[in-house]
Amino acid sequence: MESTQESGTVLTVLAEQQPSIPDGACAMTVLIELPPGDPGTPPHRHAGPVFGYMLEGEMVFELEGEPERVVRAGETFWEPGGDVIHYQAANNLTDGWSRFVAVMMCVPGRPMLTLVDDEELRQRRDRRAPRA
Repeated sequence: MESTQESGTVLTVLAEQQPSIPDGACAMTVLIELPPGDPGTPPHRHAGPVFGYMLEGEMVFELEGEPERVVRAGETFWEPGGDVIHYQAANNLTDGWSRFVAVMMCVPGRPMLTLVDDEELRQRRDRRAPRA
């Protein structure tokens, strides 16, 4: 945590990454709200990197090659985008909403989010981390 001498402002670094950002990319900041028990978007990928901050609740988060984990309010997450499949972003709560903010780097001429079909999921199943 850092503060400045001139004021009481406090700056806390929550996450730091060195993403590859394509030329001409734009940034999109979105608020995503998941109702109780919502499974979130089906498996998909993002054209560019995504940075997120959990505002409220809990989200089950799973990227290709990584074990699923729970992201709680006040925690961050990120994904590199590109070819990596984002399997889950589900509300882990059955009795409350979960909300998070995501900043997505959008690649010119490509959709921000692309769903992954069942055939590709079958072909890449060896890249998914073992599940409990």
